[in-house]
Amino acid sequence: MKILLDAMGGDNAPNSTLQGAADALREFGDGMTIALLGDPDKLRAAAKELNIDLSPFELIPCTEDIDMHDDPVKAVRHKTDSSMVKGLTMLKNGEGDAFVSAGSTGALHVGTSLIVRTVKGVKRPALATCMPGKKLPFLLLDCGANAECRAEMLNAFGTMGSVYMNRVMGRQNPSVALVNNGAEDTKGTPMYREAHGLLRRNPSIRFVGNIEPRDIMAGEVDVVVCDGFVGNVVLKLTEGVAGTLLGMLKDIFMQNLVTKVCYLGVKKGLRGLKHKMDSEEIGGAPLLGAARPVIKAHGSSKPKGIKNAIRQAKTCVENDLCGTMEAALAELNSKGDTAQ
Repeated sequence: MKILLDAMGGDNAPNSTLQGAADALREFGDGMTIALLGDPDKLRAAAKELNIDLSPFELIPCTEDIDMHDDPVKAVRHKTDSSMVKGLTMLKNGEGDAFVSAGSTGALHVGTSLIVRTVKGVKRPALATCMPGKKLPFLLLDCGANAECRAEMLNAFGTMGSVYMNRVMGRQNPSVALVNNGAEDTKGTPMYREAHGLLRRNPSIRFVGNIEPRDIMAGEVDVVVCDGFVGNVVLKLTEGVAGTLLGMLKDIFMQNLVTKVCYLGVKKGLRGLKHKMDSEEIGGAPLLGAARPVIKAHGSSKPKGIKNAIRQAKTCVENDLCGTMEAALAELNSKGDTAQ
């Protein structure tokens, strides 16, 4: 198995990408090759600084970078020797089994759609993020790839998310819910009401109805479906609230000697909570619907995030996620409900 890694993508590249790749090879790299795409000189300098042996890696030289400020369509079309475009092209041509990048989300979405393409029945892939819930982690999609959606797209997201949670996360008969401003099926905009009807009739999923935002973090459902605008707001608000609350708890316990002593009694539990809320434990968000596995790591990923994004890519390949998803969507398409 070969994992293609955009070594120049992300705020902390190439040091974090290189260290994350080295950690991945050490922890779960049996039978796996990692190809690093990027500027060879910068990668060698980073390897020297981090004391990392580059010999286990395959180096793919690239002369261009895609900046976060680049126009996604122009960047994909004109920066053909960038680490992102070259990696996606290699993936399309069968020169790798999965692609991981912490680079521009917009460019990765456009590049995946134009180069790697999507499975039959999907025009645009959805960005899916696994998030921590009180009961169990859940999958939220779309998280920002498609700000405006049609009802048919949300229906397809439900199918794709259900397949992912079953094949990658090991959930049996995963439940699917639709984000809305009320539990009743009459709530929401016309598009959301139409999506509710399609999801309810979808034979490939176990649809449990609408879910209100206040109930999302309970982790009572496996897949939470929404358009990319709503999903991105939910994701960023959740990250912000989690960080703020943890900071406020720390301030409370650091007030005086008594509170510091009290902290010792709950120290283990708070560390577990911090670990649970750490987005780097998941590592990346797959672009579900892509014809080949593409994983988007957070732009600010540190080595742990990159390592776990590679782990996620490996799991997708081992479980033939794309093939399974294509088969599920083909079954649904035959009933005329999901064409995007």
